[in-house]
Amino acid sequence: MMPESSATKRTPEGGRRAGPTGEYSDRTVLIVDDDPAHVQHVREGLAPHGYRFREARDGAQALSAIREHRPDLILMDVEMPGLGGVEVCRIIKANSGEGGFGFIPVILMTARQAAGKVEGLELGADDYLVKPFDMLELGARVKSMLRLKALQDALIEKNRELDRANKELARKREELLALSRTDPLTHLSNRRYFEERLEEEFARARRYRSPLSLVMLDIDYFKRINDTFGHPFGDEVLRAVAQVTRARLREVDLLARYGGEELIALLPETSPADALIACERVREAIEALQLEYQGLDGSKRTVRCTASLGVASIPSPTLQTSQDLLRAADECLYAAKGAGRNRVRQHEE
Repeated sequence: MMPESSATKRTPEGGRRAGPTGEYSDRTVLIVDDDPAHVQHVREGLAPHGYRFREARDGAQALSAIREHRPDLILMDVEMPGLGGVEVCRIIKANSGEGGFGFIPVILMTARQAAGKVEGLELGADDYLVKPFDMLELGARVKSMLRLKALQDALIEKNRELDRANKELARKREELLALSRTDPLTHLSNRRYFEERLEEEFARARRYRSPLSLVMLDIDYFKRINDTFGHPFGDEVLRAVAQVTRARLREVDLLARYGGEELIALLPETSPADALIACERVREAIEALQLEYQGLDGSKRTVRCTASLGVASIPSPTLQTSQDLLRAADECLYAAKGAGRNRVRQHEE
């Protein structure tokens, strides 16, 4: 294959052009023909337009040049040794997607009059010229195809920009949705999202007759912590309790901040016995927490906390709605507090 040549070669008259001219002077034209004289004739005829040129002597060289250089236009003879122009055109158009060659206009050239023209156009050739052809006509056809290529490239780029914008919009939408469902202090789900999921999970559990447990958790003496150490430290305690609780639950369990120092959890596919085990695991983890408080004078103090938990489960003959389940867990939470705090109470029929 011959190397790329610029359009600053000597013209047929022997003079040197001052430089590329024309609207598409930076575009690359691949000339595919096994006749060197005809290749030179085409190059010289198109040289005044300032195009860049690549050459190939047969179909195999043409495909190699297309893969390597991605030309903007292909001028290709129909009859060549090995792969002919029609076969190469078929391959090019079959691989015109973004993962292949992309859109490359093809002008087929032939010494025969109408023979093969219909076949070539049906296979996707964008134009067809019969040798010998007028150079003014060739220049006009080439310019028309390059204009088509430029419009197609611009359309592809606009589609890519639109795709990128749509993906960014979808990402922002997901971020906003996540923010609307998230408690800003603990980064757990918020109460509104929990209530939505409660209705969905309750309906699913009833439909498939699968167990579902709901846990309500309240930090013991939280007001005392705020009054003694200040609200910023109280927030730190709440975040630590949320984090350790989340770590003791399964990925499928939904944990949310229900309000103030109350957390609430939904445990799908969890029986009363398994729910009690999970609650005890959480209670023990909170009891083991040791938080360091530093006073304004620089003194440090270890602060510990506990939590009370109430849990209710379905199926149950008395819990027929999601609100029944929520109310039963809440009553058990208050029973745990009334029994001395730092304990779990479970709903019983």
